[in-house]
Formats: sequence, C-alpha cells, structure tokens
Amino acid sequence: MRIESSKIALKGLRFHARHGVMEQERTTGGEFVVDVCVQCDVTAAVHSDHVEDTLNYAEIYEIINREMQTPSNLLEHLAGRIGGSMIKAFPQVKEVVITVTKKNPPLGAQLEGASVTLHLINDKTP
Repeated sequence: MRIESSKIALKGLRFHARHGVMEQERTTGGEFVVDVCVQCDVTAAVHSDHVEDTLNYAEIYEIINREMQTPSNLLEHLAGRIGGSMIKAFPQVKEVVITVTKKNPPLGAQLEGASVTLHLINDKTP
C-alpha cells in the first residue's frame, strides 16, 4: 500500500477573543471559529499506531489557542501567525491551510461571519 498524500484537520475550533480594528472588538471581544488542515506524512503512524509517529492533535490545538489569545487587528495577520507557528513547531509539515472566521462582525449587515483563508507552504520541506 502506498499513501499518495495525507492531511490532518481540526474543524470548528471555537474561541472568544479580542481581534479587530474597532475598540469595542478589542475590549469586549467576539466569537471566532478556526479550521486548520495540515499536510504531512503520516505513513509511519498508519503502520505503528503510535502518536509519536504523527502530529499530536492536542499540540496543534495548543498552538492555535495560544495565538488566539494575542490580539490582532486583522484576520489576515492572525491566520498568518497561526500558520507560521504551526510550521515552526512542526518542521515536517508541508502545507497548512487555515481559515479564521469572525462570527457576527460589526459590518451593519446580516451575515454569519467574515473569513480569511491562507494556504501556506513550508519551503524548508523536501
């Protein structure tokens, strides 16, 4: 058996955080949802069934949680920080796709949320 590609995803991570350009957003905060998909080789874990042979989901969450606690003006900056931290923490990661959604943004419109999605490539992996 040959594995063509493999990805690990955490979907719908919910946070209350203080991101935004308006003072109210930074004071009272708002609701955010983060989705992350990481491309990495999990071949060893498929055969071994050992967590040491893959990315630990709890460690992925901790990186995201830590970055969510540091306020940013822009979702673009926040998503870039999260993705960069993932690549730094896990050098074996080939790609990270991250979406950060701000629920009910103060736009004066009825909408579910405003999102930014970044697709980052680790240029240090073979």
